[in-house]
Amino acid sequence: MDNPTATAPGPAHRSTAPPLTERQRERRRRILHATAQLACRGGFEAVQMREVAESSQVALGTLYRYFPSKVHLLVATMHDQLERLHGTLRKSPPTGETAADRVAQTLMRAFGALQREPRLAEAMARALTFADRSVSPEVDQVSRQTTAIILDAMGGLENPTPEQLSAVRVVEHTWLSTLITWLAGRTSLAQVRVDIETVCRLIDLTEAGTGEAAARP
Repeated sequence: MDNPTATAPGPAHRSTAPPLTERQRERRRRILHATAQLACRGGFEAVQMREVAESSQVALGTLYRYFPSKVHLLVATMHDQLERLHGTLRKSPPTGETAADRVAQTLMRAFGALQREPRLAEAMARALTFADRSVSPEVDQVSRQTTAIILDAMGGLENPTPEQLSAVRVVEHTWLSTLITWLAGRTSLAQVRVDIETVCRLIDLTEAGTGEAAARP
């Protein structure tokens, strides 16, 4: 069984790698698809590097060059899933009257998508909790994607204020926390909705503050 935090030997600074070619992007897509399929069937423990390599038809050494550990792999899978969700949300955006309503609606739709595949959701959430500094680039991608989803729901803000970004971070942390506690069976879906709707009110408060600041002489 793979050690979730073990990494293959190799360069420490993967962020300086050149852009992927189309062939490499296709290989990466196969790897992430295989990972999601394995996690859907058996959760975190079912995602073993050798099985991922076999399912995606890549050499084990090649897989390790893309993803040094299963934690890197599963966090990247979460980013991929959120990216797909973002595309779906853009085709069918939320319809709430206020920014808080739209963000809460969006996050509950995201929650619903993860709820349909609880083993995959649990595997990705566990990977995020295991992630150390070596996984920072992948974790940052997940955070940026979640932020982009929230900002789109707020109205597609191109230049959010520091206060708005702070509110977005709190909303993002709360959403992830409610996901983890729900997956652990420590909270109900009804309570998840209440918590998300409550924290999203911060967004309307920051918008009100922005309007007041603009109105000052």
